[in-house]
Amino acid sequence: MSIAMHGFKQCKSDYSLFVFGEGTTATFLLVYVDDIIIVGPDNTMIKRVEDKPSTVFKLKFLGDLKFFLELELAKSSEGIFFSQCKCALSLVGYKLAPSPMDVNSKLRASEGEILADPSTYRKLIGRLMYLIISKLDITFAVTKLAQFMADPRVPQLNAVHHILRYLKAAPSQGILFSTINKFNLSVYADADWKNCLDTRRSTIGYCAFLGDLLISWKNNKQTAVSRSSTKVEYKAVANVA
Repeated sequence: MSIAMHGFKQCKSDYSLFVFGEGTTATFLLVYVDDIIIVGPDNTMIKRVEDKPSTVFKLKFLGDLKFFLELELAKSSEGIFFSQCKCALSLVGYKLAPSPMDVNSKLRASEGEILADPSTYRKLIGRLMYLIISKLDITFAVTKLAQFMADPRVPQLNAVHHILRYLKAAPSQGILFSTINKFNLSVYADADWKNCLDTRRSTIGYCAFLGDLLISWKNNKQTAVSRSSTKVEYKAVANVA
């Protein structure tokens, strides 16, 4: 039976997200396999949304959301804070490090001893890629090391261990969505000119805020080689815009 028959509208940008109602009573239903989150500003509407799937499926309601797909959420009068503390602690067992990556680190795809078991490196990168949902400070380091997954070597694995030591220093760090906020849009962008030693391509990064709320962020390698640092900065701003 189609969920649309019960008054839900499917989100075009995320097919697992459904909306019931509109305006100040709009309630959102997010589905992941057999887990469901229901969010909305009106408790009466939330109860209506809970009742609709119950007529088709056997559901168990667990109350206020505190843990979902290794994301930990805490609510207070100041806002909603989410982190991945438990997930981070499952990875760490090393001495502390003050930063996600050594600033003097120069990694190349063909330098260093090839790992006897590359699956260990790939599993760690996979876990770290999931952690960057709430730990934006490791985004650059993780995505850079993810470029070596096809043929990982010892220097790259050492760099991954450096990230793990950094995570041990602050495993509960996360993002706060404050209840007090202004709705002005601010975007910050930066670029690192020709930082890839193998392709000489540049890496750009940006983060967008709605008031004090971080709503979007990304860093990626540019598709072409920029001839100057000025050009790469303009490309970064253009991509963000």
